[in-house]
Amino acid sequence: MKRVAAVDCGTNSIRLLVADLDPATGELKELDRRMQIVRLGQGVDRTGRLAPEALERTFAACREYAAVIKGLGAQQVRFVATSASRDAENREEFVRGVVDILGVQPEVITGDQEAEFSFNGATKELLGRADLARPFLVVDIGGGSTEFVLGDEAVRAARSVDVGCVRMTERHLVHGGEISDPPTARQVEAMKADIAAALDRAEETVPLREAATLVGLAGSVTTVAGIALGLDHYDSEAIHHARIPLAKVREITEQLLSSTHAERAAIPVLHPGRVDVIAAGALVLLSIMERTGAEEVVVSEHDILDGIAWHAALDDE
Repeated sequence: MKRVAAVDCGTNSIRLLVADLDPATGELKELDRRMQIVRLGQGVDRTGRLAPEALERTFAACREYAAVIKGLGAQQVRFVATSASRDAENREEFVRGVVDILGVQPEVITGDQEAEFSFNGATKELLGRADLARPFLVVDIGGGSTEFVLGDEAVRAARSVDVGCVRMTERHLVHGGEISDPPTARQVEAMKADIAAALDRAEETVPLREAATLVGLAGSVTTVAGIALGLDHYDSEAIHHARIPLAKVREITEQLLSSTHAERAAIPVLHPGRVDVIAAGALVLLSIMERTGAEEVVVSEHDILDGIAWHAALDDE
């Protein structure tokens, strides 16, 4: 077994996984998994730069993670940064901060690499399931981008497009510096059109409608699943591999798009850091299901973070 640490720094959240992995058997034993909402991508779509306060929130989380990694004695650390740090003019400031704190160079990966990691992390334990037809379409709905990857045991096609819960919220639901509460019909229609255009771009590379099983990853999807399951708190075990029907996703999306900030904040399973962006994230998920013809989404708690850990273990061989 190899003890590795994987950090996934996205547009909205930064997550850590420390695990023992056996590349020979495919076994992953989780030792610590945690997440913080840091909103690294705050304002990036508008300014093209990482905000000072967003960088400081991210560095504070990195300092906490460094202590965990040291305490558990991980042999290999891999830090992957995604959409926000790809887009920012001042990304070198972010890189220097991560190196100072964690001692590793953050890999600002491409969207296609992000998709491959997500696919490997999500499907490794699904390959033996007789009740899930192939090919899988894995969709990772992040804050700034969404990754689409189609494959069986290996990736057949992948594409990343710039549509995510934070980007859609900031682009369409903010007026006069404030998020619409709730969104107007015109704002929702503009957001739907933007998502549809992104799906058109994804379909240029990935045959979305060939998917036999849709697998959904990341916070927007897991939160919708938690709401669908009626959970009174976030329960990773209950959410992992839950199968949520299209009709339920549509019902929840419509509910979120018509609710106020206070009403969303009162949903027990909803993390405070997602209150303002969950409606956009749910709409992205619903739009994907409608485009692909999926009758349900299989929700996975194992995603890009697990894929990063596997790559770290294999790279160390």
